[in-house]
Amino acid sequence: MIMDQSVIQLLSDRVLDLQESATIKMSQMARDLREQGHNVISLSLGEPDFDTPDHIKEAAKKALDDGYTKYTPVPGLMEFRQAISRKFKRENELDYAPSQIVVSNGAKQSIANLSLSLLNPGDEVIIFAPYWVSYFEIVRLAGGVPVILSAGIDQDFKVLPEQLKGAITDKTKLVLFSSPCNPSGSVYSKEELFALADELEAHEQIHVLSDEIYEHINFSGKHASIGAHPGIKDRVVTINGMSKGFSMTGWRLGYMGAPQWIADACAKIQGQFTSGATSFGQKAAAEALDGDLGPTKEMCAAFAKRRELVIDLLSEVPGVKCNKPQGAFYVFPDISAYFGKTINGFTIQNSDDFCTYLLQEAHVAVVAGSAFGADECFRLSYAASEAELRDAIGRIKKALTA
Repeated sequence: MIMDQSVIQLLSDRVLDLQESATIKMSQMARDLREQGHNVISLSLGEPDFDTPDHIKEAAKKALDDGYTKYTPVPGLMEFRQAISRKFKRENELDYAPSQIVVSNGAKQSIANLSLSLLNPGDEVIIFAPYWVSYFEIVRLAGGVPVILSAGIDQDFKVLPEQLKGAITDKTKLVLFSSPCNPSGSVYSKEELFALADELEAHEQIHVLSDEIYEHINFSGKHASIGAHPGIKDRVVTINGMSKGFSMTGWRLGYMGAPQWIADACAKIQGQFTSGATSFGQKAAAEALDGDLGPTKEMCAAFAKRRELVIDLLSEVPGVKCNKPQGAFYVFPDISAYFGKTINGFTIQNSDDFCTYLLQEAHVAVVAGSAFGADECFRLSYAASEAELRDAIGRIKKALTA
């Protein structure tokens, strides 16, 4: 949207300095093309293409019938927080009491709550790259200074302990990463996580934000949580939510487990912004955590099958280098071989040019790696039907070999 200069002058420096979410921007560009009559395949958003399982929807309907339509406590319904506490113990070897859990309107709000609660201007936050698009801007919005640690495709997009050790300064306040990772799909093993934790153990001022929202979409075996490391467990904030593993994106339910003083601070922040999350949604989410994981496992199996299909199809596209991600529902191919080339009169200098070209020429929407701190790559979501994936990658191949 183009704004009049007089209006821009009225906006805060904060909002003018804030970058728009690249995934949301690309999704809007795809919608605009569709409205012009083009057949656009969008592989840009991180949203499962499955419906919320029936037993969860039924729990929400029952909650509505039972009168759960009122305000909730800021940190969440006790029933849901107890279910989260049980889930952490059962699945993650994490011991968070219900009082240490804060339920928010999506995991994104949990990340924002923590950043606003913990960071002062000038505090450094080590962010593993590639990173989810909002990490960088949320940290900056809270006054923090992002310090980017990059790991390329040859490292399976995973930061090494020696990299972490070299980035720590006396200003480091927080380390932030996700596993399974958005956008790369990489999954840190327990051994890899504990090796990172070993480097942090002696630095008592440093806390860790572990984003585990893709926990249930894991093709490598049992999920591991860095908060299970005994040396730093009291300095880890574990963030998760209902959107990915239970296909509940529109329900907007995220949560954190944290040291009590951090949980209290985050509830204080949230109390001045949104207060508590939806009441009947939390009732349904408690049922999801305690109930049947069969639909979740079926969804994960479907994603694993699609991953194989996508990797096979991309291997036939010249100049596209792809690893084999172990989680989430993305591939993050390296396409730097195309930089400096001109195809159909369009010169590609970076990942933004590459994705713009694919949208214009192939009518396929994907997201530039620059948004994730890795300009040599692009993110393709395979949360789509096999037919759409075949069609989309066929179009990409045709556009790149024209």
